[in-house]
Amino acid sequence: MKFGDLKKRVNLPVFFISGGLLVLFVVMSFLYFDGVTNFVNAGFDLSITYFGAFWQLLLLATFVVGVVLAISKYGKVRLGNKDKPSISFFKWAAILVSSGLGAGGIFWAAAEPIYYFTEVPPMHTGIANGSQEAVGVAMSQSFMSWGFTAWAVYGAISGMVIMYAHYNKSLSLKPRTLLYPIFGDKIEHNKWGIAVDVCCILGAVAGTIGTVGFFGFQLSYWLEHSFGVPDGLSTQMLVIGLLITIVTISAVTGISRGIQFLSRMNIWLIFPVGILILLLGPGAFVIDTFISSYGTYITEFMNIHTFRGDNEWLGLWMLFFFGWFIGYGPLMAMLVARVSRGRTIREVFFVVSIVAALVSNVWFTVLGGSGIFYELQNAGSVSGPLMESGLPAAVIATAEQMPLGALMAILLAILTILFVITTADSMSYSISMSVTGEGDPPKPIRVFWAVMIGVISVILINIGEGSIDAIQSFIIITAVPISIIMLPLLWGAPKVAKKMAIEQGIEEQKKQE
Repeated sequence: MKFGDLKKRVNLPVFFISGGLLVLFVVMSFLYFDGVTNFVNAGFDLSITYFGAFWQLLLLATFVVGVVLAISKYGKVRLGNKDKPSISFFKWAAILVSSGLGAGGIFWAAAEPIYYFTEVPPMHTGIANGSQEAVGVAMSQSFMSWGFTAWAVYGAISGMVIMYAHYNKSLSLKPRTLLYPIFGDKIEHNKWGIAVDVCCILGAVAGTIGTVGFFGFQLSYWLEHSFGVPDGLSTQMLVIGLLITIVTISAVTGISRGIQFLSRMNIWLIFPVGILILLLGPGAFVIDTFISSYGTYITEFMNIHTFRGDNEWLGLWMLFFFGWFIGYGPLMAMLVARVSRGRTIREVFFVVSIVAALVSNVWFTVLGGSGIFYELQNAGSVSGPLMESGLPAAVIATAEQMPLGALMAILLAILTILFVITTADSMSYSISMSVTGEGDPPKPIRVFWAVMIGVISVILINIGEGSIDAIQSFIIITAVPISIIMLPLLWGAPKVAKKMAIEQGIEEQKKQE
């Protein structure tokens, strides 16, 4: 492809502003690390303090709107101006679940329940830390962090608006189309559109760079612990280099091959590994824990979701995850819009908000519940390594206490690698769509963003682990404007659903009945 043709297909203001701000972040981190860290920490605290309650209500309202649309007559509306799905159900669901779950499916699945078990969340008064009674509340809190409302922000209703604006009204495939219900066709060339695109790209890129950089530190630790490979800068850079090489190859092949293949690999591996853990590990305990904990999650849902008593705890835990989901939300909605043509509103909501949440919660119980079992049997056997060495230590400590522990550690490491690659691949693809407005963006643009994510991750690793923590926290700051952008969807999505129902004759059909 000629440079001139490429230039015409890229939105240069969005490309240069988003890219420039990322480069500025890296340069400032290198020159003024302490200043950048203080700025990010202050922004993080302000975001949690002034927008935390808003985020809790936004996620809850988004889920409720999605439920109402899905069970109503509008649930039958087909999206994407197409009569039949473009991708088979399994491949489609695998892409959405794998891309959204990411590395959290391993690291946080093992660690988060242990954190809540050893230090019971503040809304559950009267329950002793590390007790049998703490098991249910620990798992139910994990379910909330990765539950129905969090997943709903990943395109359960926002993807529908983007699809209508793009496939029915011929607007470009960009985050700005989220504001179509307010501005209509004018959002295509509105200055606010540039701001929306930039904010959403920065949120997704920051989160992805943070995930990749964090993965470099953690896998390096894992390699040293399991195989004696020195845990140092060279190992971390090599890990990220190999990771980005695979992501780049997958980015070139596109959705039909790369992302679909990786997503199927994730699902094909996670189910056998889960079954193996149940068979070799504490299967009965895990099953009982899931059933009882889900009862706690459902019955205490509103109490947990709307808890406002301890802002410091919320900032460290539940609101951190909520902000993370919001920051990723628009570009995940872009991916939903790209792969969901021909699906109904009901199908999209069901898979994005219900199926993905259930898969996450079951997996968290399998891995995290096993960790709690071993912690109950031998206090400190999982929590000790976790507190001392971080998230990957919890995975290793849990795996090593199972029969065939070395094999389980290797399988979980492979799963982690696949999940991180899938997340980086899908996000680089979505970012490329955002700067071009095309469902199949040019290969050079996809490669550019994949490489950019890797290069910035390596640079930040050279600066130090604190820089990775800073850019991970930065996504919480970007969640502030993104959450404001997503607010109009609460009334805009039903408005768009009604338009599509009229166009497809569903509204008139109902009246005749």
